[in-house]
Amino acid sequence: MSKKILVTGGLGYIGSHTVVELQKEGFDVIIIDDLSNSEEFVLDRIEMITGKKPEFHKFDLKDQTKTNSFFQYNKVDGIIHFAASKAVGESTEKPLMYYRNNVVGLLNLIDAAKENEVDNLIFSSSCTVYGQADKLPIDESAPFKKAESPYGKTKQMGEEILEDYAKAFDKKVLALRYFNPIGAHKSTLIGELPKGVPNNLIPFVTQTAAGIRECLSVFGDDYPTRDGTAIRDYIYVVDLAQAHVKGLKRLLANENKVNYEIYNLGTGNGSTVLEVVDAFEKANNLQLNYKIVGRRPGDITAAYADNTKAETELGWTPETSLEEALRTAWEWQVSLDGSDHQK
Repeated sequence: MSKKILVTGGLGYIGSHTVVELQKEGFDVIIIDDLSNSEEFVLDRIEMITGKKPEFHKFDLKDQTKTNSFFQYNKVDGIIHFAASKAVGESTEKPLMYYRNNVVGLLNLIDAAKENEVDNLIFSSSCTVYGQADKLPIDESAPFKKAESPYGKTKQMGEEILEDYAKAFDKKVLALRYFNPIGAHKSTLIGELPKGVPNNLIPFVTQTAAGIRECLSVFGDDYPTRDGTAIRDYIYVVDLAQAHVKGLKRLLANENKVNYEIYNLGTGNGSTVLEVVDAFEKANNLQLNYKIVGRRPGDITAAYADNTKAETELGWTPETSLEEALRTAWEWQVSLDGSDHQK
């Protein structure tokens, strides 16, 4: 019997790539997604890649009745929880929406999981929990700093809730702290599909290169970095997805050392915004129209991972270069050209 895994937010960017990797490893996947930041056609795309269509339930985890009912009728062996709002800028404008989506949704999910004896959960966390860390690269022992945005605060709260939950009810939880996921599946069938104006750098880069956006704004060139622009750790989305599969196998095999484990998922290298622009131009033989504008509220100077723990404990190493990841991002953008999925 193959294990059944619930993936919340499984039609979103990282969720869909993780569903593909889970299916490739023989897991049965059930997706819950409310389609607030994703598209239903992604289901067919997953089937085109893996030959198998995951079971899909459309509802919002904030609906406690539907969430409870799902668990009553569906027996699952583990949960990977992606469903959350995720834009730093938007969260400063709509804080209550972020607290409601990201915290209430999580509480409803783990309440139902506890009642129905689901013991294994992976939480999609973020390096934003660290704020501007005191030292770089950032390892898992770095303390939470006051988060710069409501989004970051919801990830911190999520982790604290789950740590208490794992301890009180003897559950096994992994919190995976992502740095900056980029790129698309090499099939060009799935990739990052922001609704409206993108909040992340790479879709803005690809949409500018495609002529959808007039110009890329580089927020700030007065940071204390190599070229004055902010530094982030850009990790290829399929490498990231594979870490979830390794984490899940660790939980299912009872190999976790404590009830609540934390892992950084990044490449270990920081790139400035201008270095990313340069790598994108090189990888795809393109010129990008960009301009320097003022800093954005909520942005920190630099963040990149020490991922030694994930390498040692999970046996996970990112394998894809920045240029290769940026090549897949552009191929995905080109595949969307003229389709309705752009709007």
